[in-house]
Formats: sequence, C-alpha cells, structure tokens
Amino acid sequence: MSVARRRLVIWGSLLGVLAAAIAYALRPQPIPVDLATAAIGMLRVTIDEEGETRVRDVYTLHAPLRGQLHRITVDPGDVVEAGKTQLAQIEPAAPAFLDARTEAEQQAAVEAARAAYNLAEAELNKAKADLTFAESERTRARRLIQRNTISQRALDDAERASSVAQANLATAEAALNVRRHELQQAQSRLLSRQEMRTRGGTCECVPVTAPVDGVVLRVMRRSEGVIDAGTPLIEIGDPRDLEIVANMLSEDAVKIKPGQGAIVTGWGGPDLQATVRRIEPFAETEISALGIEEQRVDVILDFAGPPDSWSPLGHGYRVDVQVILFEGNVLQLPLGALFRQGADWAVFVVEGQRAELRPVEIGHRNSLSVEIREGLQQGERVILYPSDRIKAGVSVIAR
Repeated sequence: MSVARRRLVIWGSLLGVLAAAIAYALRPQPIPVDLATAAIGMLRVTIDEEGETRVRDVYTLHAPLRGQLHRITVDPGDVVEAGKTQLAQIEPAAPAFLDARTEAEQQAAVEAARAAYNLAEAELNKAKADLTFAESERTRARRLIQRNTISQRALDDAERASSVAQANLATAEAALNVRRHELQQAQSRLLSRQEMRTRGGTCECVPVTAPVDGVVLRVMRRSEGVIDAGTPLIEIGDPRDLEIVANMLSEDAVKIKPGQGAIVTGWGGPDLQATVRRIEPFAETEISALGIEEQRVDVILDFAGPPDSWSPLGHGYRVDVQVILFEGNVLQLPLGALFRQGADWAVFVVEGQRAELRPVEIGHRNSLSVEIREGLQQGERVILYPSDRIKAGVSVIAR
C-alpha cells in the first residue's frame, strides 16, 4: 500500500472515531428525578390548632360587702370543702375621714340633738308634775264623792285628767328616748377611726367560705386592705374535671361536628385522645400576628382517655389539638407529586424509562399526602416535584 493510501486510511479512521464520540456525547440524556410509589396506607386529615386546658366550672369568690379584708392565707392547690373551709374574713370598714365643713355640720347636728334631748327631758318633768297633780285631784274627788260634796261629773273629770296625765307621761318618756338615740346617732358620726377600733372589741367579721368542693386555683387578692363589694378574691375549681378550648378559624370550625375525635399533643407527655363536645355559635374578630383580621370560634373538647393519663395537666395549660376530619386506609401519594393540568389534577407516571402524563381524581388530603381515587394503581411509580423539563415521553432515570 502506498504512503498516501495509508495516510488516508489512518486519518479516515480517526475522523470516524471522533464523529462517533461527538454523536455519543450529544445524544439525549435521561433526566434524573425523584420517584414515589402509590401505596395503600393510613391517611389522617386533621385541623391543627393550639388549645388551652381549663376547669369546666370555675367559681370566683367575690367580696359580699365593702370592708377591711384580712390577709388570705390559703394557697393555690389547697383542697377546700363546701360550706366548711373558711377562705377569707372581711371586717366592716372604718368610717372615712371628715373634712372641715362636714365636721362642723356634724358638730352642729350634735348640739341640735342635745338641745332636743334637754327639751324632751323638760317635757318629761312637766308630765311627771302633771301626773302627780292629777292623781292627787282624783284621790280628793273620790273622798268628796263619798260625802256627796261633789257631783259624779266632777269625779269623772278627775279620773279622766289622771288618765290623760299618765298618757302624757308615757309620751314624754318615749320622746326622751327618741331624743337620746338621736343624740347618740349624731355623736357617733363624729367618732374617729381609732375610737371605732377601741369600741369595736372583738372582730364582727363576715366569713367567706368555699361554695363547692374543689381546689384553690388562684388567689386574686391576698394582702390585707380595704376592698369594695364585688371584688374578686379567689377562684375555685376541680382540676379533675378538665376540658380543652381551641380557638379556631371559622372556616375550619364549619368542618367540625360534635362527636368527632381529636388528638392532643405538645403538652409534655404522650398523645391523648379527645372528643369534640361543642362548637360555640358566636365568632369573634381577632388580629393575627401579621395584622390580619380573622374570625375565630371556640371549639370545646373533652378528654376521652382515663383521668390518670392527663392528670399532670392543670387549669390554663397549653396543648396542641388535632381534630380528625378523616382517617382510613386509602391509595395515596405524596402531595408534591401532583400538579394542575387545566382544571384537573395530574401526575407523571414512569412507564419503562419514560414519563407519561396521567390525570387523576383526588380525595382527602393533608399537608403531606393525598388520596388517589382514580387514575393510578397500587405500586405505580410517579415523579416527585416535576420541573418544567419533564414532559410526556421524556426519558427519566431515578436519582
């Protein structure tokens, strides 16, 4: 073979190898994807919200009258018995300080009452003198009538005058008692706080006892001092009778019905079972942390397990509540495998090494998984989080 022919063969072979290498390098490569398998499993759909435990019936003791409260010595957690355990004592309040004008008016009232008393005393003395005279006239008339010296009418006049004098004496005595009490009343308005304490002697205190059996939940006023009627003092309840209140969005509350189950978590112990008892009929407007107005409704739940399981909880403890809307074994996929195809939901199913677009019908879903009612069979593999590179017929490979 000539040199020219040999060079042509060598260079031709090299060019062929180079062309083959370029063609191999430029061939379409399978797209690496994450895959998930459609499988039957437990799917639970819940509405999650923070809740708070509370004693079902809380009794707040209020001061029955205005007065001086003695220091309250009971502590939260103390056991009380209805009608027997004394929780507080209230002493009648001392009189208020008098200003100069009021004190002058009260002094004048005392002098007026004293003058009226003196007048009533003089009237009593006059009534006694009149009675003495009337009785002597009656005695004289009785002696004279026996001698026929006076007429029967004169005797009757003497008897009547004696009776009238007795009545006048009784009236004068009663008037004197009235004036005496009026004087004492006027003088009492001038008594100082120290004199009241000195004259009071033993404390005529009003005891405040427990209205029900239970435990002291909170002491709202402990120190001694003057209080007004109606001042809250102590809260009492039974910590064994707890309920849960969860403040939920109104759009979530309409999906909840009494009797639905719930799971209580996030309280520092194992998960607890609960049951929805009541959905409040009135929603309130609240402002969220982002400054958004929300309509929220209180949902009341009862513990469903034995009391020993939630006995560490108390009044006002924070918990997480998951109200169960649906729970069952269904064919499901991770939520990240689905995307919108027009008005329908769809997934990319891997058949062989290629992606195939397939519409599906979904059912219940939570934040992680979704129920597949139609369009997939158990065991089929789908692409998770498909990018815009994934299209029907594209070659894919598991990442």
